[in-house]
Amino acid sequence: MSLTELMSGANLDGYAQISLLLFLFAFALILWRVFSPRFTEQYKRDARMPLDDEHPQTPRTRGE
Repeated sequence: MSLTELMSGANLDGYAQISLLLFLFAFALILWRVFSPRFTEQYKRDARMPLDDEHPQTPRTRGE
């Protein structure tokens, strides 16, 4: 008996559709987060972080 016969006999057809729906839902949430005007200021602040001389960032050590 081959793996193809085992998988087709296991009736796993619905899992592919469920995983596709979960992926689309997660993708939509990511798109909403990226393009939402609510987070625009945070993204602008984070984009300026490497050039910010007033609030220098110190790298984390291994123990933190």
